[in-house]
Amino acid sequence: MTASSNIRHLISISDLTTPEFKSLVDRAHHHKKLIKSGKKPETWPLQGELVAMLFTKRSTRTRISTEGAAAYFGGQPMFLGKEDIQLGVNESLYDTTKVISSMVSCIFARVNSHQDIQQLCEHSSVPIINSLCDTYHPLQAICDLLTIKEHFHELKGLKLAWIGDSNNVINDLAIAAMKFGINVSIATPPGIEIAQHVIDVASRVTAETGATLELTHDAKVASTNANILVTDTFVSMGEESQTQAKLKQFEGFQINKELASLAAKDYKFMHCLPRHKEEVSDDVFYSENSIVFPEAENRLYAAIATIEAFVVNKGKFL
Repeated sequence: MTASSNIRHLISISDLTTPEFKSLVDRAHHHKKLIKSGKKPETWPLQGELVAMLFTKRSTRTRISTEGAAAYFGGQPMFLGKEDIQLGVNESLYDTTKVISSMVSCIFARVNSHQDIQQLCEHSSVPIINSLCDTYHPLQAICDLLTIKEHFHELKGLKLAWIGDSNNVINDLAIAAMKFGINVSIATPPGIEIAQHVIDVASRVTAETGATLELTHDAKVASTNANILVTDTFVSMGEESQTQAKLKQFEGFQINKELASLAAKDYKFMHCLPRHKEEVSDDVFYSENSIVFPEAENRLYAAIATIEAFVVNKGKFL
């Protein structure tokens, strides 16, 4: 098998049209309803096929949800950690991609570099699903919009406030929320700016849905009247040597009762996990406003919808 330009890969939410992205969220909801009602798929379209999980970064939610999604369609998940294969030892990414993609139905890739995702897509003969790189995290965005839809009757006009770093999660979440008409306000510490490509895509989505993107260095400004408060780790994997400098830079950006008091009375708090106390206080994280654990569960249904669209239906959306 050789790589084909006709293959649809999931690299970022910005690569999807608004109807395509909404379809993924709707299908995730559909499969969740089926599973919760005790129903199982009538057919197993991936029975006898392998679903490769190429992970150079450790994970909890991504690994469980991906293996569960593969099994849901009858596929056999195969975890390929950095200690399990020759990648980076004595075999190139090109050679590894050619070999793996010749034997599997798709590759979920959780890697360090966005460049690795791009190379995988260039050389793979099967769909590549970006399960996280340093620039994007589309599966989390699908999951998050499913979670928001479950807790708000009307999404258009809501305000989502991101308090934290400029990272892969918000790069996809901002665009995802705006595609549903949700206004996004991002507060980052001085010296940290949102990537220009996110701003460029956001301007196109604004023209389509009317949703707005606000950038600020004041966490209070972003939090004011917010319906959804979101944060993530201040020290990403691979940045451990910068921990003390990062924590000093993010002083005043913890989501706590004081900051939450500025939000809408019925606000919801979200976090992709794992969580550290410098990012959010216990009285917010474990409050009745927090929906972090339903959000975590929804990673399974996001993965199921993604396999259905990109693997089972070969890039066609229902």
